[in-house]
Amino acid sequence: MARHGAELLPENLPGDLRRAFESYLASLRFERGLSMNSIDAYARDLARYGTWLTEDGVSRLGDVDRQKVENFALHLLDSGLAPRSRARALVAVRRFHTFALGENLAPTDPASEVSPPQEGLRLPKALALDEIESMIATTDGDEPVQIRAAALLELLYATGARISEAVGVDLDDLDLDSGLVRLYGKGGKERIVPFGSHAARALGAWVSRVRPSMAAKARSSAPAGALFLNARGTRLSRVSAWQIVKDAGEAAKIDAEVSPHTFRHSFATHLLEGGADIRVVQELLGHASVTTTQIYTKVSEETLREVYATSHPRAR
Repeated sequence: MARHGAELLPENLPGDLRRAFESYLASLRFERGLSMNSIDAYARDLARYGTWLTEDGVSRLGDVDRQKVENFALHLLDSGLAPRSRARALVAVRRFHTFALGENLAPTDPASEVSPPQEGLRLPKALALDEIESMIATTDGDEPVQIRAAALLELLYATGARISEAVGVDLDDLDLDSGLVRLYGKGGKERIVPFGSHAARALGAWVSRVRPSMAAKARSSAPAGALFLNARGTRLSRVSAWQIVKDAGEAAKIDAEVSPHTFRHSFATHLLEGGADIRVVQELLGHASVTTTQIYTKVSEETLREVYATSHPRAR
């Protein structure tokens, strides 16, 4: 059987993604007649894309939307790849999605309007502390959804957790007395992250006052251990958690676009601005390399420049 690059794809790639990737690589070999070196280059780029999608919880090609492709493009900026390699990887992703749409492997082409992000736009946007507090303040109240929203927002800002990590927390992962939570990051990597008194109070209110009644609505077959539950008593989905954050941003009238990752950016930026060591922040965020964390030092540098420009008598 002729080789066409599929052996370079990761072994744990979900079946739907694997079949689509293999079909595309086969078309490069047998329809376009590309050399094996070119096909291997495409395969390596698709392997990187597939790994990223898998770690982000995607198992079906139809679940990939434009936002996910844009997030992958931003991920490439922090991957350590050379600019030419980053551009080539995104081209491979765009051509793959064009192929998938043409072959009816996916209902849309989510990459058609995604361009490589500019180097100057790579700094993540962090909210100011008063904006974070304004969002949390919108959850004040005794309604179950308000108490859940407060617990979720406090956990995101207190720990810098990814949204998938936050909704993946089980009760057994949470220690309210010690102020510690176990998070499972990309590739199932485990880390322990502390949280403060504000988060402890919000989480305690959710766990003791609201969660038991929601859990009682679950069917016997539903997982009982999830920290955050929906109205049916099952684990809160990433989409629902994302909407909670978005709703809080709109209610607080935040001008900037707000997402769960905005809380993660704010967590890291505020820690570094407060004097935290970058290696500590790296561990808290669950970054494999400190190079990824260093993006936040540039955010702090921008803040320093702004303060200098407005404060020093001879800055202008």
